[in-house]
Order: sequence, then structure tokens, then C-alpha cells
Amino acid sequence: MKAAQLFDLTGRVALVTGASSGLGAHFAQTLAENGARVVLVARRVERLNELKKRIEASSGQAIAVQADVLDRAAMTRAFDAAEAAFGTVTILVNNAGIAHSDRVYEMPEETWRRVLGTNLDAVLYWAQEAARRMLAARKRGAIVNIASILGYGVSKGVSAYAVAKAGVVQLTKALAVELAFKGVRVNAIAPGYIVTEINREYLAGRPEMTRNIPVGRLGETRDLDGALLLLASDAGRFMAGSTIVVDGGQLLAIAGA
Repeated sequence: MKAAQLFDLTGRVALVTGASSGLGAHFAQTLAENGARVVLVARRVERLNELKKRIEASSGQAIAVQADVLDRAAMTRAFDAAEAAFGTVTILVNNAGIAHSDRVYEMPEETWRRVLGTNLDAVLYWAQEAARRMLAARKRGAIVNIASILGYGVSKGVSAYAVAKAGVVQLTKALAVELAFKGVRVNAIAPGYIVTEINREYLAGRPEMTRNIPVGRLGETRDLDGALLLLASDAGRFMAGSTIVVDGGQLLAIAGA
């Protein structure tokens, strides 16, 4: 089979959380460019509408739905809107997440709860809802969770984020064990340092961060396209519970240090 056919998403309905900027916006565009009709979900609806226009200008199809991923009622409305516009969601990209910069001994409980809630709890809630609807509609599908290399090794000041992302890796396995035989594949991507509009200025001021990256550079959003399309399409139809690390070899370098 030719690659264009193998990775084709025509006829699929994809929902991307945290789609208003950064990786989420890029994931949504990549899915649309490969044939999926895309449901854009985030809190900043004006940003979603701008992205919707860009996708439509490139002959894609998309709708924008404002929702906080921790709002269960808003989650239900998002899936309902998707079904009304395009049909059952068969690709879910659990991308929404927040970061923090608190030392453990100073971190407020509120920060811990907020980071764990958004980065881990919401992944479960949206995966549950997507799976329930796919099974009810007797549709096969794919759930792609966005983890991080910090799920495998921590750094100072990001304890809650690292714990949440480690949880995403394990949750991905747990979901896969229970859903794969029903036709819903669950996998994850663990990006390394990827430059986006959110962190570009921060990373630009720290060129030393490339020292532990064997490929010698920071990642670009397009570096995640292959993993995303593999896990979302039939190209990855025999994959379940896997987490693909896309970090330029950084984890290998850290492990060998």
C-alpha cells in the first residue's frame, strides 16, 4: 500500500483538545491536511475561530467548540457538537495541558491539583467519553494522548507536570488493555523540547539546552507529524498502549550520562 493511502484520514472525525495554540493547533492542521474533519476544542474561542478559518482556507473542514477540559458538561457539549456537524469522533487527541514552575517545598496545593487535573484527570475523562461514543456507534477509532519526556525523568521546578505526564504514560497502557479488543486503540506521544509560540522566547534564550540532544537542535512542531499520523491512522492499526518518544535522542543521552 502506498504511504498516501496508509496515512489517509479521509472520513475520520478528529477532536483535538488544547487546539487554540502550540502543538494542539499544529496537530489539528496536520489532521485536516490528511483528510480528517476536525473539532477544535479550547477555552480561547477567538483563537479557535482563526484556526478554523485557516483550515477551511486550505479546503479542510473544522468546527470550533469552546470548552475547559475539566468541565464535564462542556465536554459533553463538545462531543455532541462534533456528532451534529460531522458524526462520531473516531480520533481523539488529548493534547490540552498546563505547565508550572514551582519548587516542591513551595508549591501550593492549588497548583498541584490544577496541573494534575488538567494534564492527567482530563485525559481520562475525554478518553472515557470518546470510547463510550465510539463503542455505542460501533466505530473503530484511535485515542492519542500527549505525554512528555518528563514522564520518564524529572527536572527541578516541574514536579507536578512530570508526575502528571508519567501518569499519562501509564493511563495510556491501562486504557489500551481494556479498549483495544473493542476496536479503540490508545497510544501516546512523548515529545521532547519542541519550539512553539508559547515557549519560543524562553528556549531562544537558552542555547545550552541543545547540549543533551544528540541531533543537535530543538524540535519543531512538524517533527511530531509522523508519530501523530502513525497513531491516528491505519498505519498504526496493530499498535496499542505504546508511547512514542520524539525527542532527538535526549532521553538516551540523559540515561547514558
